[in-house]
Amino acid sequence: MHGRTHTGEKPYQCKKCSKAFTFSSSLRIHERIHTGEKPYECKECGKAFISSSAFRVHERSHSGEKPYECKNCHKAFSHSSTLRIHERRHTLEKPYQCKECGKAFIALTNLRVHMVTHTGDGPYKCKECEKVFIYPSSFRIHERSHTGEKPYECKECGKAFSLYTNLKKHKRTHTGGTPYVCKECGKAFISLQVFKIHERNHNRQKFYECKKCNKAFTCPSSLQIHERTHTGEKPYECKECGKAFVVPSSLRSHMIFHTGDGPYKCKECQKAFISPSSLQRHERIHTGEKPYECKECSKAFSYTSSLRKHERTHTGEKPYECKKCSKAFTTSSCLRRHERTHTGDKPYDCKECGKAFIDSSSLRSHMMFHTGNRPYKCKECEKAFVYPRFLRRHERSHTGEKPYECKECGKAFSSHQNFQIHKRNHWTETI
Repeated sequence: MHGRTHTGEKPYQCKKCSKAFTFSSSLRIHERIHTGEKPYECKECGKAFISSSAFRVHERSHSGEKPYECKNCHKAFSHSSTLRIHERRHTLEKPYQCKECGKAFIALTNLRVHMVTHTGDGPYKCKECEKVFIYPSSFRIHERSHTGEKPYECKECGKAFSLYTNLKKHKRTHTGGTPYVCKECGKAFISLQVFKIHERNHNRQKFYECKKCNKAFTCPSSLQIHERTHTGEKPYECKECGKAFVVPSSLRSHMIFHTGDGPYKCKECQKAFISPSSLQRHERIHTGEKPYECKECSKAFSYTSSLRKHERTHTGEKPYECKKCSKAFTTSSCLRRHERTHTGDKPYDCKECGKAFIDSSSLRSHMMFHTGNRPYKCKECEKAFVYPRFLRRHERSHTGEKPYECKECGKAFSSHQNFQIHKRNHWTETI
């Protein structure tokens, strides 16, 4: 039998789909895909499996056992095959190549999913929306988006979920469970994976480096997303308006503009979000919470991304350069907006009057003329604003706060714009 692994002989053929196998045991497991038979059932959660090996791997999700560790970054895995795939992220080996376009992948499953883009075909097709799937498990999960089926129910409160992983996360809201606590800063996490990524931020363990700009990342997925800023690749496209995005989470957030709906709603302004973390970040606009402080000037921010952008005002770093005119910018979004001044592209259309805009913020501001909506109100004088930054700037007229101080002469300003104009006066004096 072992000799067949060298000769490629596959004498056992499925009568349903003609797929051939080297061993009769592999054929028997495969036939269960057609019959639906799942003889191995988990006593913890009731989930059933077609093979004993898949069942054993699943059991480790309850026990937490991860016996396979990466020698490069010490990340642990419950299955040896998952470790092998992970190791390729360090070696950059991509052994599975598409014969149609030459694109290579680290895992066979990724290649199979990719092939659907060429063939437009897969064994499992959704009758509702015609979407095609390679694997029956992915297909079944997708079907729930149409049927509304939520087979995983919380015994504490009766809330039901379409995915078992979501139920596990939810159960921790009853137990108070954020079992993974960072020893450095005390921050707690529900997910072990997210906790480990966070730890690397303290340890500065950044194993994945961009070949274009040498920027390093704590996980391979972050590197892949970053590389798209160089290639301009935006693989996630909105079917409603054609707008494309670098990451699927951005597309999901964008879709709320079309549907007007999201599972997590702000109690203050009714704005909807796709995840609880997005809602929590948004709520800081209303509470004024600013947990991220600049070490240079002690200015505080609601978001880590805002802090990073601010830090560049101290360092003078402008890592994003326009290929047309070489003008440099502190953020990628400022660069993209600037590039449209060269191309003339105005991708944001007003559905009310057809007027087009260079960026989404300009469109949102314009929409206020149609809706009259100004969600950010001053508690002192009830004046309302379109954006939270306009509200914050206005509030300084009540508090007298002037956070922008000139290092040359000590003069302080409430507005960053006025501060910049003032700085130019010193610059012209030195010419």
